[in-house]
Amino acid sequence: MVGQWQRAVVLRLGRFRGVRGPGLFFLIPFIETIQTLVDMRIRTTEIRAEEALTRDTVSIAMDAIVFWRVIDAAKAALEIDDFRLAVERVAQTSLREMIGTHDLSRLLSDRQVADQELQRAIGAKTVSWGVTITSVEIKDIGIPASLQDAMSRQAQAEREKQARETLASAEVGVARQVREAALIYASDPIALKLRQMNLVYEMNKERGTTIIIPSDLASALGQLFTRDIAPPQPDPGPGAPI
Repeated sequence: MVGQWQRAVVLRLGRFRGVRGPGLFFLIPFIETIQTLVDMRIRTTEIRAEEALTRDTVSIAMDAIVFWRVIDAAKAALEIDDFRLAVERVAQTSLREMIGTHDLSRLLSDRQVADQELQRAIGAKTVSWGVTITSVEIKDIGIPASLQDAMSRQAQAEREKQARETLASAEVGVARQVREAALIYASDPIALKLRQMNLVYEMNKERGTTIIIPSDLASALGQLFTRDIAPPQPDPGPGAPI
């Protein structure tokens, strides 16, 4: 009797007879034997590539986890001595091969694509053993400290460049709007005066300052006030020149 997740590889007189399980099954005593029990559940294997060179000759260290399971118990038991160790070794070499065919920038930006490529590479080698690779996940990519500092400076320079480009485009937009406003004020003096009054109000509304601005109305009021309060002139008489 074997568990739900197990399969028993049975030999009869040294020859492969079949795969039994799960549950209860019968064997012929002294003739049939169980060669091995194969676990059919999903397993994980952690792999690590240290000091591996990328295509652009950058030395990195990469950690990954391989999720795999046996789908053919007969092949896993008869075609290879230790399929667990074989999966680990194949995953290790495939990881190094994948690193050598990619640039560092692509590995950092497209981890999901790298995961899929690594899964296909490992699966192509293990399918003949009755093992399938369900997924591969890259955990970490170790970069030398000197390269990290250089990449940080490069990223900072790129962000500063983008900020300057954004500021320049904003300045261009402001200049266009100012030019359009200047054309409007040039063609409409009243609008320009209203804008000037609004600017004066905005500058002094919080400080409570009173500002008197010369205008046509103020000049007219000043002339009227001067005429009303001027003292009367004496009569020059009949002989005075006109």
